[in-house]
Amino acid sequence: MERYARFSRDEAPGRSELYAEWAAGVAADPEVAAIIGRIPATKRQPPLVFAVSRMLGAPERGYPAWAAWVMEHADRLVTEASRRGLQTNEPQRCAALLPALAALDGPLALLEIGASAGLCLYPDRYSYRYRERESGRVIGLDPHDGPSSVVLECEVIGAPTLRMPRVVWRAGIDLAPLDASDPDDRRFLTSLVWPGERGRVERIEAALDIAAADPPLLLAGDATDAGTLAALASAAPSGATLVVTTPGVLPHIPRAGRDRLLSAVGSMHAVWISIDPPGLHEAWRPPVDPETWGGFVLGRDGVPLAAVDPLGAFVEWRASGTDAAG
Repeated sequence: MERYARFSRDEAPGRSELYAEWAAGVAADPEVAAIIGRIPATKRQPPLVFAVSRMLGAPERGYPAWAAWVMEHADRLVTEASRRGLQTNEPQRCAALLPALAALDGPLALLEIGASAGLCLYPDRYSYRYRERESGRVIGLDPHDGPSSVVLECEVIGAPTLRMPRVVWRAGIDLAPLDASDPDDRRFLTSLVWPGERGRVERIEAALDIAAADPPLLLAGDATDAGTLAALASAAPSGATLVVTTPGVLPHIPRAGRDRLLSAVGSMHAVWISIDPPGLHEAWRPPVDPETWGGFVLGRDGVPLAAVDPLGAFVEWRASGTDAAG
């Protein structure tokens, strides 16, 4: 399986040596490859298959032990992987979103597209520690009721506005939203963290607790359908600034659906905040050069504000004072 050979060679090294070993093993093992071949083609991505296996109890050991588990539990793996999708829900992304949210007049009504369990709908419930690259100074932000169990550390370059937003409504839409209080959904989300990525499981678990205690409004539906999106947006309270966020979801939507979605969002009375690869679409005003940008793009209504790590590890603010104003 070329997909697994490529993943082992180009994607997993440096991030998860265990996944690199498993993928190389699959590529050279016709029996295990045949089992994975029973999963629909759109569900055979190595990170998804590996996550589902771990969710179901596969041992996090070398390839022989993992392959033996797959052979013994083939039907369960095929069934569960066939109904799941990659739904990485990383609250750390809020560290990249916050500078864009901070420039807006509040209160805010947040509507996330591709929300998964909604963990990026709680930027006001997390604590932040922004370390300035040049000075080393740390800017700390906490919720109004004190430090959060989720603390997001982020390197910042430049001088974005950093203040806690006031969120009065939070909602999301996803093809298959996850429930932060459901044990299986929680286990699936934490299993999507690659072995060897330190701190992410604990952060996601703490964020899941916050979401479970005050659940957002999550709708199962296709956000590329303008009517579905408009119906959810109509539930936002009057007097709040409606903010539609797409933090990392657009690359997973086929081109035609993405174009419909961007058109629908553009016709809404809402602010659109996105985190996208610089070459993904042509909505940037002014255009960005994917070769020199140096990260993903944090944008507001198509205006590039900052180069950011796609998972929120750094923010390099590039907007002028006029562009940064909400």
